[in-house]
Amino acid sequence: MSDLAEIISKNEEQILKEWIRDMGKSVQRADLMSKVELDDQCRALLKAVVTGVRVSGASDIEAAGWNEARDFLQSISSSRARQGFSPAEVATFVLSLKQPVFAAIRNAHVKNQDQVFEAIWATTEMLDHLALLTTESYMAAREEIISRQQQELLELSTPVVKLWDGILALPIIGTLDSARTQVVMENLLQTVVATNSRYAIIDITGVPTVDTLVAQHLLKTITAARLMGAECIISGVRPQIAQTIVHLGINLEDVITKARLSDAFALALERSGRMVTRRTGAAGAPAPILAGPLARRQED
Repeated sequence: MSDLAEIISKNEEQILKEWIRDMGKSVQRADLMSKVELDDQCRALLKAVVTGVRVSGASDIEAAGWNEARDFLQSISSSRARQGFSPAEVATFVLSLKQPVFAAIRNAHVKNQDQVFEAIWATTEMLDHLALLTTESYMAAREEIISRQQQELLELSTPVVKLWDGILALPIIGTLDSARTQVVMENLLQTVVATNSRYAIIDITGVPTVDTLVAQHLLKTITAARLMGAECIISGVRPQIAQTIVHLGINLEDVITKARLSDAFALALERSGRMVTRRTGAAGAPAPILAGPLARRQED
């Protein structure tokens, strides 16, 4: 194995040249990585491989001598996952090193076929294990990215809107599960505290169906909001959802429900001591009802 390290070290420039040439456009990806950066990565990995073989041999890449190579591959695999490389492209980066190393081994042991076979077999196992390491690191990085994106989407898909002073609205679109309920609850409670709101309208118009689990998640959110001093109103209860709730025997007796968001908003305004009135137009005719910041509020 020390002989293998010497072969790679002595033929480093030739191996690098053939390695980069044989990678192909699918691995080099000039749109994602410059040639200078690729050359630097190839040179660094080749030096780390020589160190690993020389210190710990080629059979066990988990040995201490391979720490540098493992750390380097894990780093660039994670980086390439974020850059947009595919798993095959990341693994091929290592596997494409086989051909130039095999050529160097054949040239070094041209008179001894047994040594050629032994060195090539050891190199094959070594590079296969390194390629598997890159794939594992790539997949771990992708899972982390996907998890973070899912969390960001959850936060974006559950916005808490301030309709009026002390009145919030939380439109929910899609199915509620445990993870999303936690995000909904946190966003709602944080906004209740930040705005000192007393009323929160949870609109489920965009929820396709309500089963026992969804109802339990809603009740948890409502209970948490009540503990913070906010009263919740559920709007968007369609006939199909109402029938499902009755059929399942879900207890919503303590929860105020409305069919439309506008009805829930009107109730919240009424309970907060406000009302919306018509404004008389210039010609004496009544103008349309205004809502939101243009509406005129009358305090009791």
